[in-house]
Amino acid sequence: MTSNVPKILTFAASDPTGGAGIQADLMTQTSLGCYPLSVITAITCQDTSGVSDVIPIDSLVVEKQARLILNETKIDVIKCGVMASEENIKVISEIIKDYPDVPVVIDPILSSGRGDNLALGDSLQLMIRHLFPLAEIITPNVNEGAQIVSNKNISEIDEGLLFIGKSLMDLGPKNVLLTAADYQVDKKTLTNTLYCQDGGVFNFEYERLPQSFHGSGCTLASAIAAYLAQGMSIHTAVEEAQKFTIDTLKHSLVNGQGQLIPNRFFWMLSDFDEDENDLKHH
Repeated sequence: MTSNVPKILTFAASDPTGGAGIQADLMTQTSLGCYPLSVITAITCQDTSGVSDVIPIDSLVVEKQARLILNETKIDVIKCGVMASEENIKVISEIIKDYPDVPVVIDPILSSGRGDNLALGDSLQLMIRHLFPLAEIITPNVNEGAQIVSNKNISEIDEGLLFIGKSLMDLGPKNVLLTAADYQVDKKTLTNTLYCQDGGVFNFEYERLPQSFHGSGCTLASAIAAYLAQGMSIHTAVEEAQKFTIDTLKHSLVNGQGQLIPNRFFWMLSDFDEDENDLKHH
């Protein structure tokens, strides 16, 4: 028997499509050789076209789920997605404070791909105040970044992406990955940017895929968590996670009438060439 498999505890909402949410997290982390543990923060009603309803789990239940796991299991990384309520954000931040040596990956999801609001009330401000300073890395897309730093859409910010990235760093996370799949969508390429606590700024340019995907952000953040749990540096974890995510999108699944679903187990396909893709999933 072995107990040295990297373990990740994820706080996130359930997505019945399996495209995003806790299901996406669990599949991604498993695919990359980690053992996923989960705390459900909300039940959602949705399909591949959008979110119909979000029902938060009571914060006392969220806390009990997490405390029982953490009391008996050594966790290597904590990952946070949709937390669904102000009370849950407060509880989760207090839990994380009790484990200061565990890196935290936060995907500050403000809305679904269709634009359905997933950050109700003062959730965003509480996330900024209580969780960002505890994060090893946050992974907003450009429009989320713009809303976080100025409560505006990116089209209303004249200073540009560098301003957003630096402003996000000022909110307290050690590192920021600003993703650009939602920015300048008419261009053939996209550039994600990693801002590091040592002042480093690194750009990653990729071909822009023409399709629309459900759960790409969850996949990316969980892949970063998985690679950090395996002991990689933040730069290497981010780089490898982006490669993995792109492969999940290139082999995406058509499960409904809306967005495509990233295939986190693409490497199991008979026509997948692991040597060519240099996949680090074990």
